[in-house]
Amino acid sequence: MNIENIKKVLLDCYSKDLCYPKVQDNWTENNKCFGMCAITSLIINDYFGGNICKIYVDGIGHYFNKIEDNIVDLTSNQFNHDINYKDYQIINRENILTDDTKNRYNILKIRLTKKLLNQVDEKVYSCQSCNQLVDKFPNDSTVFLGKDNDIVLVGEATANNGWRKSHKLWCDINGKVLPSGIVLQKLFDTIDRDIFETTFLESVKCYPLMRKNLKTCSINCKNIMLEQLKILNPKLIITLGEFPTRNLLNFKFNKFSDVVGKIYEVSEYKILPIYHPSPISPKSYKGNIPIFEKLNCNKKSHLNL
Repeated sequence: MNIENIKKVLLDCYSKDLCYPKVQDNWTENNKCFGMCAITSLIINDYFGGNICKIYVDGIGHYFNKIEDNIVDLTSNQFNHDINYKDYQIINRENILTDDTKNRYNILKIRLTKKLLNQVDEKVYSCQSCNQLVDKFPNDSTVFLGKDNDIVLVGEATANNGWRKSHKLWCDINGKVLPSGIVLQKLFDTIDRDIFETTFLESVKCYPLMRKNLKTCSINCKNIMLEQLKILNPKLIITLGEFPTRNLLNFKFNKFSDVVGKIYEVSEYKILPIYHPSPISPKSYKGNIPIFEKLNCNKKSHLNL
């Protein structure tokens, strides 16, 4: 993911309803960037950090980003002249998030996330790396989007009788919640979360025909999984079982139990491995209870979930 691609996709996301209300009547399809500077600068800040800055152009406040001393202004095209960025002030993003701006920003972020994830899914469906080892995932998307992406669950691989056939996460073809879903929801009750409102993706995107192929498929899918996580930008990743954990941690470990329940910081992510919630595992519920009790305490402090 890069800024140029973000810029291109944002142009497809902009619409009159996202324009700054005071100038909304002047928005046109020929000037899609018009009135989009504040919400765009928030999006770029989410993904690339740096500072959000403000200057006045033709007497009107205009927001842009400064990243490692580089000016990044994806909405400068709304003006018909060059901009002098000399006299700017750095703005706290919380000061921009008025009720109206926050609402427009959230809508834009959802639209952008979906379009970026669709780009990645095109790679999934055209991928030939695991030919003869898997059945392709038949659904429209390999990511289930929850109400937010604060927590993202990363599973092992799609189950034979679950999401890929029912088209409903954690459910079988008859709409009945799978045993793993029942266990996970009991754990999620500890942190007042609903698994059906929590973003979820699999470490392996297709269905491995034999379990012995999981390791190979995990390796082949790793870059795609990382692309999806970069787009989702979660505060916490919970890995369900050994394979997604090995795929994300940047060090080798011998026993899975050695890393379960600990939060690791890898790149910009916090990763929490838990025992897989399948009842086949003797620790699927009881082994995970202390982890979620601790997470319930942490969410009120440094995790801010």
